[in-house]
Amino acid sequence: MTRPKPIRGTAPCTLRIDSLDGEGVGVARADGKVTFVAGALPGEEIVAQVYEGTPRYDRARLLEVQRAASQRVTPRCPHAGVCGGCSLQHLEASAQIAVKQRHLEEQLWQIGKVRPERILPPIAGPSFGYRRKARLSVRVPATRGVLVGFREYHSSYVAEMESCAVLDPRVGERILDLRALIARLHNPRIIPQIEVACSDEVAALVFRHLEALPPTDEELLRLFGQTHNLQIWLQSAGPDSLRCISESDPQALFYDLPEYDVRLAFSPLVFTQVNASINPVLVHRALALLDPQVGEHIADLFCGLGNFTLPIARAGAKVLGIEGERRLTALGSANAAANGLAERVEFRCADLAQESLDEVLAGHPVRKLLIDPPRSGAIEILKGIGPTIERLVYVSCNPDTLARDAGYLVQQLGFRLRCAGVVNMFPHTAHVESVALFTR
Repeated sequence: MTRPKPIRGTAPCTLRIDSLDGEGVGVARADGKVTFVAGALPGEEIVAQVYEGTPRYDRARLLEVQRAASQRVTPRCPHAGVCGGCSLQHLEASAQIAVKQRHLEEQLWQIGKVRPERILPPIAGPSFGYRRKARLSVRVPATRGVLVGFREYHSSYVAEMESCAVLDPRVGERILDLRALIARLHNPRIIPQIEVACSDEVAALVFRHLEALPPTDEELLRLFGQTHNLQIWLQSAGPDSLRCISESDPQALFYDLPEYDVRLAFSPLVFTQVNASINPVLVHRALALLDPQVGEHIADLFCGLGNFTLPIARAGAKVLGIEGERRLTALGSANAAANGLAERVEFRCADLAQESLDEVLAGHPVRKLLIDPPRSGAIEILKGIGPTIERLVYVSCNPDTLARDAGYLVQQLGFRLRCAGVVNMFPHTAHVESVALFTR
């Protein structure tokens, strides 16, 4: 475990924490300067020591909580406060959601100068063992054994972990086993990362390797999978190099959306929502806001493998799913066929950063949009929205870009922000997922 070192000559200081920033870090203001203190909560009086100073702000390490916030709790995970995977385990779960809702509302006003007409109740679920997609780093330091896990807060070092409380337990309880496995390989340093992908029935691990593995190493990995009931994949280069060594015909990864009688198959490396408990509720809310009707045309932008597309089609609408990654559109088309929805769905591969919305929607009398963009948002796409679009549901993973885009939709295009609310997709982190409805 590494700790930030104090700046020489600085003494511990007493601070009062005013708020949390967008990363869940405590913010103190004194003598005209801001100090960031990880692990501190609003309203607390603490003792901290500065380890990084700039003309505009300092970063300090929490030494002591002199007066604790009423919502402070003891983290379940022994690595909380060191591992950068979670930043809010010391804050009670319902308070985490309140912080995220407040952050969304503040960003909508401060950046977009808009306020929702209605605040949606937050979507929440289990706080531990929820994470089904992750990328674990692997390092072999000269002074320590093999490390497998997430990076430390504000550091390039990998945290020394024995378990992970937020990962699916099939993997989260195997961190020590993974460390021992990597240590037995011929050259542990050629494994930089392990991709985690889990479904209800299968937990898969993808070992990225920078050089060819000898047969003895492959056998060790295969036996590890058999012992712990894990599906083992190897990746030597790009996605096309992916191969399963556990079985010749590996059991498919999939997740279900029972409300819509939809099953979506996926491969270990493609994007899916990480929280299997929250995703069905998110899909339900998005569709309730979109209100798809039988026979109408709807476009799903940044559609991935069809998480929203196929449920919209199941409701009877005709759906155009647009995605920039060809692997995902191929999976989407296959999923549409497997679910008996091929006649209602068209998946198209298009770069939404390069093609105009008019070009993308040509030939489709679309009046409603669902959009689930990356963290950078969708401002260029929104600039192409014409007067025929009457209803837009925006699923966001970044409140800053949602706020910017909301400002454009309301102030430039004449939409109304009917409602917005948070989705606690990543409990114990500062990550804010949200959904908003815009109508003319």
